[in-house]
Amino acid sequence: MTHDVEFRHTSGSESETRRLGEAFGRAAQPGDVVGLIGDLGAGKTQFVKGAAVGAGVESSALVTSPTFVLMNSYEGRFPVRHYDLYRLDKPDLEALGYLDLAPTSLTLVEWSDKAGDLLGDRLDVRIDATGATSREISAVATGPRGKALADRIRTALSPPGG
Repeated sequence: MTHDVEFRHTSGSESETRRLGEAFGRAAQPGDVVGLIGDLGAGKTQFVKGAAVGAGVESSALVTSPTFVLMNSYEGRFPVRHYDLYRLDKPDLEALGYLDLAPTSLTLVEWSDKAGDLLGDRLDVRIDATGATSREISAVATGPRGKALADRIRTALSPPGG
């Protein structure tokens, strides 16, 4: 099953990628899931830093990649769960607490493509390097909840009166 691209955004810097993440965090609601796909160094963690701040986490400095611990939790307006599946061949989402925690949190999953459809209804964000600091960022919804999040983000990114 193919899904349409909900939107595309070009980022020229790490700070711009974080600002886009902030828009996601501001638009997010508990139960929203964002899958992050991209090569090493593409900007997935920068995006998560922004999303966490947008969701009310005090500082992006608190956000670190959970490559070795697999999941970090941050407190904002609601819990933010940050997973990194890089080191896992076949992620056991139940053992990671995903099934219990996702309904009450904003869940951000780096290397989400490793989990396939196990993550359920989500918004997949692909980050592709197009230069030393530039990135092409696109989002695809896999279900109605992901589409609703994409709609809220598109509205948040629209210029006033536009």
